[in-house]
Amino acid sequence: MNNTIYVDAKVTDDLRRERLYEGQLFVYSPRETTLAFTGFAGEMIREGFHSADPTMAQFDMPVEEFVRIFAPMKPAFIHHPRTKKLIQEMLLDFGCDMETTYLDVPRLRAVTSDGYLTAGVGFAHHPHRDTWYSAPMCQINWWLPIFPMASESSMAFHPRYWDQAVANGSADFNYYEWNSKSRANAAQHIKTDTRPQPKPLEPLELDPQIRLVTEPGGAILFSAAQMHSTVPNTSGSTRFSIDFRTVHLSDLRNGKAAPNVDSRPVGTSLRDFLRGTDLTPIPDDVLAVYDNGPVNDGVLVFRPEQTVGAAQ
Repeated sequence: MNNTIYVDAKVTDDLRRERLYEGQLFVYSPRETTLAFTGFAGEMIREGFHSADPTMAQFDMPVEEFVRIFAPMKPAFIHHPRTKKLIQEMLLDFGCDMETTYLDVPRLRAVTSDGYLTAGVGFAHHPHRDTWYSAPMCQINWWLPIFPMASESSMAFHPRYWDQAVANGSADFNYYEWNSKSRANAAQHIKTDTRPQPKPLEPLELDPQIRLVTEPGGAILFSAAQMHSTVPNTSGSTRFSIDFRTVHLSDLRNGKAAPNVDSRPVGTSLRDFLRGTDLTPIPDDVLAVYDNGPVNDGVLVFRPEQTVGAAQ
């Protein structure tokens, strides 16, 4: 396939989504709306850790203390009224039609250095596609660093697997069971993370890989079908970031999406998405098309505000 990284591309959202569904990547320099978004998160993190440089906080406290501070910060950021306003302003700035663009809640992430915390709220993601976790094939991922980052603390993309199937555990993943049993107890996982997650079941060739490094407030956009992983952080500082997802209503209705080469999970995450204008849910007739499994004893929609320290 043709691997292209579009930098500060002046294209419509329709064309951008089309190229993302083809496996391309988009990178944007910091702008006023993204800096407002990441700046607000940075203020919250500094206040929580009582530090002007929270990227170094891991070296001043035991890992249990780090988790105690950071875990409640995640839902606090999600449900702060300013967070919703800032993300809406940012999407509008990027040319999204807010009547047809639906977004999920933004996640606050911390990837610590040198193996300090690799589980739970600091989980370092193995190679995966978000579509293994019941994301729709037309989902777009948005990722923004909050503080300065390095190649050694970035994400890695593995484009050779864009159109190459990988044996994986997605067929055993039930999104509704994940909501009810696994997302709420992330803060309990400090040394190891035993939550069942879909992983590759065969060795992968992870090199060559693409690593993208942006200034704080820069934005990286990629398809949920893109194979990516967390680079083992050896930078000497904690990487804090925000990510969230969007879907477009017409793409959901018309089946316009990235190709599905190997994703077979049960359930759908679409109930997590809310319309950009008034935060109303995706219409039931659309959900019915994508809902491919029973709920049983699972939960359709995870409510992080009910659980302090929940994984987002």
